[in-house]
Amino acid sequence: MQYNKPLLTWLVAAMMTIFLSGCSSWVYRINVPQGNFLEQSDVDKLRIEMTKEQVMFVLGTPVAKDAFDSSKWHYKYVFNIDRDSEVRKSLVIHFENDKLVKLSGDFETPAEFNTPLDN
Repeated sequence: MQYNKPLLTWLVAAMMTIFLSGCSSWVYRINVPQGNFLEQSDVDKLRIEMTKEQVMFVLGTPVAKDAFDSSKWHYKYVFNIDRDSEVRKSLVIHFENDKLVKLSGDFETPAEFNTPLDN
């Protein structure tokens, strides 16, 4: 019996590709958190009229500072739990005259936010 060698080679290659593609879910993927992990308790420490240095002391260095507008800092966090779900959190800090004036994003504004710290 004589086989068509190119056709047999192609069939073997196609079968191996199909079998190996099923193994991709076996690869262990480590979940790496990216960005600034913040909790509501961290945000609760913020007060109106805090300086940029005080905010950085409480929350750490922001992931991104707006290159064209130094009055906004962005704190972002992404964590992939598995292939279908991920956790995303964002907090934007707004400054005027280098003093904290407003928060926006996925966190609640603290109840005591409008009470400035004693200097």
